[in-house]
Amino acid sequence: MGIDGIEQAQGQCADRLVRRGVGHRLAERVPHHGVAGGGQQIVLVGDMPVDRPRPGRQPFGQGAESWLHDADLRHPASAAAAGGGSMFALAPGKGILSHREPGGVVHAYIALRRSEEWLGEIDFNNAAAAKVRIAAEFEGWAPALTAFIADSDSAPVLRLIHSLPQEHCRPRVPGVTLLGDAAHLMAPSGEGANLAMYDGAELAKAIIAHPDDLEAALTVYEQQLFPRSTKAAQEAEEVNDILYGAQSQHSLVKMFTQ
Repeated sequence: MGIDGIEQAQGQCADRLVRRGVGHRLAERVPHHGVAGGGQQIVLVGDMPVDRPRPGRQPFGQGAESWLHDADLRHPASAAAAGGGSMFALAPGKGILSHREPGGVVHAYIALRRSEEWLGEIDFNNAAAAKVRIAAEFEGWAPALTAFIADSDSAPVLRLIHSLPQEHCRPRVPGVTLLGDAAHLMAPSGEGANLAMYDGAELAKAIIAHPDDLEAALTVYEQQLFPRSTKAAQEAEEVNDILYGAQSQHSLVKMFTQ
């Protein structure tokens, strides 16, 4: 999650955060001159692209995204399968998930627990060939579902999913701290953005509570950050086991009906 700015409550500090690096991945705290405590510096690492080496980072699963435009008119069977909200079609190790977007668009995610090497053999620059290869993994599935792959109005977009070890943590580095995926890269569970925003709020609270001692603030923040991240990572893995584990078709129904 990128950070465009933090304005601390009660007028204690109003610092400008400047983005560095690629996108919103690194932010540097630049003190506002004339504000109390303005001599302290902090570098925030907000997320980590998966194509860069990262100690401990490990593959979790893979997938691809596709889109059907004007779905109700041009793809009525798939639109009916998608329904009015979210749809989950699951089997052990794979699934087709979709949700409605504005303008008659149905956005689908094709999940496959296959190795990066296996996906590396697919030429995603050749959209037609990539669709055929991915659709072959769902042979025998209803045509309304495989159409999310075969009839996609866009080329399939490869998504590699990685995670950090559940109990990941790091020693304190003066003047630097983590939040978002940089602190707790994990399997998708619907909580990633929530956690990143919560990290930012907790970091702001810690700085407000220690206005004259930045290192004390960061220490308090990280003492809570990593245990919180461990719990969230464990829950994320449980969710993904429900979706793609050996009992996937029954586990999801059980989760919704308990």
